[in-house]
Amino acid sequence: MKLIVAMIQPHKLTDVKKALFEADVHKMTVTNALGCGQQKGFTETYRGVITEVNLLKKIRLEIAVNEEYTQRTVEAIIKGARSGAIGDGKIFILDLPECIRIRTGEKGPAAVG
Repeated sequence: MKLIVAMIQPHKLTDVKKALFEADVHKMTVTNALGCGQQKGFTETYRGVITEVNLLKKIRLEIAVNEEYTQRTVEAIIKGARSGAIGDGKIFILDLPECIRIRTGEKGPAAVG
């Protein structure tokens, strides 16, 4: 079992969800986040005051998958999120030692589904 964590641009969420659904991946958690990487933010002027904005809006996707779904999930995220510009995001793949479905008590790969 793997936990896939992806940080993507907010405007790419619809494309990523579409690509994931096409790859038969339907379960995910989506969270609004702030962060910066190579983009380093930007500068804007508001009422004559220059403000440096270095925390940019991002979307954090968390998807728990069984081993056989790992590659297709990663490929779907890349397909939906890639624009070729700095700031497209990152994907982290973590080992998931245990998963328990609260409703039924199932454990392991059966609980991930």
